[in-house]
Order: sequence, then structure tokens, then C-alpha cells
Amino acid sequence: MTRILQVILLPVSLLYGLAMQVRNLLFDLHILSSKTFDKPVISVGNLTFGGTGKTPHIEYLIRLLTPAMFVATLSRGYGRKSNGFILASKRSSVKYIGDEPLQFLKKFESVKVAVDEKRSRGIRLLLEKHPGLNVILLDDAFQHRYVKPGLSVLLTDYHRLYSEDVVLPSGTLREFRNGSKRADIIVVTKTPKIFSPITRRRIIEELKPDSHQRIYFSYIKYTDPVAVFDTMNIPFPARVTNILLFTGIANDYPLREHLERMCSELVVLKFTDHHAYSVKDVEDIIRKFDDLPTQKKIIVTTEKDVMRLKTPELSGYMKNLPLFCVPMEIDFHGSDKEKFDNEILRYVNKN
Repeated sequence: MTRILQVILLPVSLLYGLAMQVRNLLFDLHILSSKTFDKPVISVGNLTFGGTGKTPHIEYLIRLLTPAMFVATLSRGYGRKSNGFILASKRSSVKYIGDEPLQFLKKFESVKVAVDEKRSRGIRLLLEKHPGLNVILLDDAFQHRYVKPGLSVLLTDYHRLYSEDVVLPSGTLREFRNGSKRADIIVVTKTPKIFSPITRRRIIEELKPDSHQRIYFSYIKYTDPVAVFDTMNIPFPARVTNILLFTGIANDYPLREHLERMCSELVVLKFTDHHAYSVKDVEDIIRKFDDLPTQKKIIVTTEKDVMRLKTPELSGYMKNLPLFCVPMEIDFHGSDKEKFDNEILRYVNKN
């Protein structure tokens, strides 16, 4: 978006932000009610419209809490072609639960995965079906105020802090910046692996946390790439001439930076966030790959995109391609890891 267009849209952003401010005020005054639950409920969300790294942070919490605890995740199920509450099973598809819940389901067998656009109902039904649950993780629920979580984790991208952003449509914020005061924990995500104390202090001063809020700093760790289809039983090459990267996620710049160090030329195809791939899309990807002027070439995508590609209608087109995904995890800088882990575990064990 150009700077001129951003300025033109500022009055619309102001109106949208005011509408969200009124909505928040209705909850703060208890005119609209927020439901609480006896079980520990942890919300992971953001102020911006996508791209802060919610999925790997939910996965970090899953790894922290299991196998000692019985964990469930509850998401809206963005992009699904279904409604209401669905408790995922081995037969669940991206069509009915969405890509992120399907990813949780595939990676963590012991975790219960559910979707419901009404989080309060979703938690109630989860607890009815599994009363032994120790903790429920709410995915992307910071603005879903009909549930009051016991612990609220707010994520903000190091490259675009919410303190530097404005409300939609001129910026990417879902509400005014002061909404951040509802968070118990603020995590600055996607920071560089080498992170100076000076930068840390500057960001903390810029975000201006309240006395009850703690700020932690996380970074991305990419693990070894894996072949998407079993039919391509080949290792990821140490060095290639060309990599064709295609993604349907909000922000792919960290992955681009990672892959640029592994090839001579990175070619990027960008789709919209949560893009529902079609046969035509796959044909375009294959055509772009075939046009690369070398034999030393591969295709790379993300774990989340794989969830939307492994469908009966698309798999047949791609199963014989050198297609890899690069799993990602997050970790915390220095003592932040121990402090963050202890804060999460202390809340869950206490409740």
C-alpha cells in the first residue's frame, strides 16, 4: 500500500478503531459478558491481521505442556467449509477444520484439536467430551472477548511492532494499540538470532508495558527440510541452483531469508494467506518450476501450505515433484526461555 493511499484511508481507520474501542468498552463495563472457566485457558493472539507466528508459538506451548498434561487446542478454523463445533479426528480434512488445526492434529497425536467460531461454546463442549483436560490453548482469540482467558499471550512481529502500526485499512491493526493492555504476556517474535541488549531495551521502552505485563523475545528455528510426498524418497540437497518457493501465508520473509542462503537464486510465488489451492494454481507452480533453466532445482513450501495441498484432487499433480517443506519452531533468547516456561507452568499448575 502506498503512503498516499494510507493517508487517504486514515479516516476509515479511525472509524473502525473507534467501533472496536466501543466494543471493548462494553466488555470492560460488563454490558457484554466474558465467560470464565475453571480449567486453565491460555489465549495466543495478536493485534495485527495475521503474520506474527501464532502457529509455532501454540506448538511451543504444546511441547512444553505435553506429555505431562492433557492438552486441547481450540481455533476458529479459518477458511473451513463447515460451521459450529467440530472435534477433529484422523478423518478430518482441511476443508472441515482449516489448515492450522489440521497441522496440530497431524503433529501431536495426544492433543485434542477442536474448532468453533464461538469459543465459549467450543470450550464448554470440549470439557463435556473430555472433562480430564488440564489446559485449553486458544488460537487467535485476542479479540474474541466472549471468553476471558486465565492467561493472555500477545504476539508482535519484531519487523512491525504494533506500536509502529495503525488500524485497518490504513495499517494492519485490528484495534487501537491500547488493546495491548489486556495481555498478561507480550512476545516479540521473529527477532534476529543475534539480539543485542540495547535493541531489547529500546523495544521494551517503545512498547511501554504495564507493571503487570512481562515481555519476552522469541526467534525462528528452521529444522531439516522434509519431502512432502513419500513417493519422492530423496534427501534435501545441500546446495541447489534454483529454489522455487510458493506460500499462502501472511509473511514469508523469514523463510525467504533462510532459503536464500541455500541456493544461487530464489524464485518466489506468493499467494494470499490461507489460500485454497486449485488445480490451476498447481499447474502454474509446475509450469514455473519447469521454466527454471537448470536441473539442480527444487520446490519448497511451508507446513501450513502442505495441509492445503494434500487433497485427493491436488496430490496426484504434485506427488512426483521434488517438493519439500521446511518445518519451523520457535525458541527464546537467553533467560527468557526459562522465565516464559516457568510463567506458563506456574499458571497451569496453580489452576
